[in-house]
Amino acid sequence: MRKLTAGLISAGLLLVLFSFVYAVHEIIPSETQIPLPGADAKKLGDYIVRYNPYTTWDLWPGKGRLFQGRDPHGSLLTTFVNYSAHYSAKNKEPMTDGAIIAKENYTADKKFVALTVMYKIAGYNPEAGDWFWAKYGPDGRAQVSGKVKACIDCHAVRKDNDYIFSGSISK
Repeated sequence: MRKLTAGLISAGLLLVLFSFVYAVHEIIPSETQIPLPGADAKKLGDYIVRYNPYTTWDLWPGKGRLFQGRDPHGSLLTTFVNYSAHYSAKNKEPMTDGAIIAKENYTADKKFVALTVMYKIAGYNPEAGDWFWAKYGPDGRAQVSGKVKACIDCHAVRKDNDYIFSGSISK
């Protein structure tokens, strides 16, 4: 009986302690949270691969894996969105600051060839929707990044849709 009582008391104390720790975390987020990287391809690559892996994010709403793509991205695509981008896309609203769209690019025979990324940074490039563009090779190295003219010129035809081809965000 004593062991049962001691066990129940211990479980109760652990529950109280856990509740306290959780409440403190909600008020004061962990100092280990990684801030968004800013307009830097290397830091963005590290952020979406190591610290907040894009492969754990949701897919673009209504899109599955390996859907039909087109040049210059590849024959097959898989589009991942971080929480901010998913929320905006789901609610058909322009992307908010911090939205990240990561698109895996594949050949017709499903060979991964690149990761292309759109990252919304308030005030970064107002003339092109404040998007920071990056393309990473299969080795993870940035091939192009920043205010990439080819990306901006192509996506400008979708300016009314916040430069996005993946789906409609206009209500």
